Amino acid sequence: MAERFDAKDLARAVSAGVLNPGQDQALLEFFKRQPSTQASFQLAHVAFYLGALLIMAAMGWLLNEAWMRIGDSALLLIAVAYIAVLTLGGLFMQRRGQIIPAGVLGAVAVSIVPLAVFAVERLTGFWPLDDTQTGYHNYYTYVQGGWLLMEAATVVAGLLMLRVIPFPFIVMPIALALWFMSMDLSEWFYGHTFNWEQRLAVSLWFGLVVLAVFLVIDGRTRQDFAFWGYLAGLLAFWLGLSLMESDSQLGKAFYCLINLGLMGLAVLLRRPMFMVFGAMGVAAYLGYLSYEVFEDSLLFPLILSLIGLGVIALGLLYQKHREDLSRRLRAQLPKGLEQLLPGLRR
Repeated sequence: MAERFDAKDLARAVSAGVLNPGQDQALLEFFKRQPSTQASFQLAHVAFYLGALLIMAAMGWLLNEAWMRIGDSALLLIAVAYIAVLTLGGLFMQRRGQIIPAGVLGAVAVSIVPLAVFAVERLTGFWPLDDTQTGYHNYYTYVQGGWLLMEAATVVAGLLMLRVIPFPFIVMPIALALWFMSMDLSEWFYGHTFNWEQRLAVSLWFGLVVLAVFLVIDGRTRQDFAFWGYLAGLLAFWLGLSLMESDSQLGKAFYCLINLGLMGLAVLLRRPMFMVFGAMGVAAYLGYLSYEVFEDSLLFPLILSLIGLGVIALGLLYQKHREDLSRRLRAQLPKGLEQLLPGLRR
C-alpha cells in the first residue's frame, strides 16, 4: 500500500477534511510498516522471481543424464534437502515479514517435489516406465501416463504449502502439474493414438477450465491468487488455440475474433495480461494477412499503420478512463453475469 500513496496524497486528504491533522503522517507510517503482498517490477522482486526460475530450471528440465548416474538414493537425498532448506528459508522469511521471497522459496520447494517422487518410485520398484524413459528431464517434455503420481504429489504439496505460506506464486507449479496431468490422463484415454491436434485441444480446454476457476476466485481472496492462475490458464488456452492448424479463412478470422474477446476481457476484469495475449493473437492474424492474403497490396501496410495508431490511441484512452470504461461495459451485461465478475474495488 505504501507504493500507492505518498505524503502529498495524504496531505491533500487533510486539506479536504477527509483526515484530521496528524492522521496523515500516522497513516503513512502504518503503510510503510506493512509487508508488500503484491508482485511488482521493483528490481529486488525481479531478482526474487529470476532466482526462483533459475533453481526450477536447474532442478527440472536441465537435470541431465549425468545426474541420473549418481544413484536414486543420492538423488532423493538432494531433492529432500532442497525441499527442506527452501521451505525452512521460506518460513524464516515469512516470520521476518519478507512475504515475496518467502512465497518464491515455497514455490521452488513445490517444484522439486516431482524429483523426490521420481527417486522414491525408482528406489521402491514402482517406476511404471521402461529404461528408455527414465530421464527426469523428460517429465517436462514428453506426455506419458507414468508421470501421474509425480504430478498428483506436486499438487498436494502445493496445496499444503499454500496453507503454510499463502503466496500467489505457489499457484504456478500447481497449475503446471495440473496441465501435465491433463495431458497424461488424456494419453491414458487415447493410448498411442493421442496425436498433436488432440494435445492442443486438451491444452485449450484445460486453459478454459483454469480461467473459469480463477474467475470465481478473483477478487474474493485477500491476496491476488488469480494473477498466476490467469497466467497459467492463458498460456494453456492461447498456446493450444494458436498452434492449431486451420486452412479456412473463416477459421483464421474466428481466431482473431477470440483474441479480440480476450482484449475485451482485459477491460472487464482489469487484467492487462488478457490484453497482451489478445494483442499477440491479433498481431499474428494481421501478420498472416500481410504475408499471405495481401502480399502484393500497396495499401495494406498503410492501412495497418493507421490501425496501429488507432490501437495506441485506444490504449491511452483506456489508461486514462479504465475504471469508467470497465463500469460502462459491465453495465451492459446481464445482472447474473455481472455478479460473477470480481468487484471494481480491491
